[in-house]
Amino acid sequence: MSAVDITTTGMVFCFLLLIIPIFISYQLKLKLINPTLESSLRMTLQLIFVGFFLTFVFDLNSSLLNMLWVIVMIIVASYTVLRDSELKQGSLIVPLAGSFAFANIGILLYFNNFVIGLTDTLEARYLIPIAGMVIGNSLRANIVAINDFCYQIQRDENRYLSSLSLGAEKYEALKPYMRKSLRNSLKPTIANMATVGIVYLPGMMTGQIIAGSSPLNAVEYQIAIMIAIYVSTVMNVMLGVLILMNKGFDRYGIFKKEMLKDA
Repeated sequence: MSAVDITTTGMVFCFLLLIIPIFISYQLKLKLINPTLESSLRMTLQLIFVGFFLTFVFDLNSSLLNMLWVIVMIIVASYTVLRDSELKQGSLIVPLAGSFAFANIGILLYFNNFVIGLTDTLEARYLIPIAGMVIGNSLRANIVAINDFCYQIQRDENRYLSSLSLGAEKYEALKPYMRKSLRNSLKPTIANMATVGIVYLPGMMTGQIIAGSSPLNAVEYQIAIMIAIYVSTVMNVMLGVLILMNKGFDRYGIFKKEMLKDA
């Protein structure tokens, strides 16, 4: 049993649903009509391209090409984190991409080899979709963590400088801000884990059930992927904030405000 194909007419009806948020935006003057239309168009074009590309990749199933695509995903994710944060890219893009690669590729290889038990760890049908879920969640958490960390440092600048003046080392003085940023960025992922199955059914589990997998098999995969997402998110967020703590301060421990976009 396979999933029912959505016809062209069905997709038209799907897009008609956008009339609802557009109408609400118009009535309440939210100024979200253009962003809604632009984002929907970009999403559609990107997914159509990815659909054709992944069909080719899955048929070819080249380990080298599969890993190259994961690396492209990591580079785009790193760029997106800095683009959507308060910081200029500058010297941060390379170390951030390196931290993404270290955390996510390590989790992916472990997951495919030991959890799923694949004979081909780099098989496209597993590697690329799982990479998308893992990297996507890490991306969102990193944006929250970096923005939160920068906000705290600017808000509590005097308190931080006082800690330095009293003899605290840079990392010792920054540890409370790091701790709070990690907590704030990880709360959504923890909340998702706590409510999955009761409040909502995640996309991976829903997709497997619709595609014909048994609910219990879908549950096994969903539990495994949620744990993988959480672990990779923790690693990515921690490394991202550590990189900012290393690159974002001068040798005296003073925050480099010239790294901020509005500086």
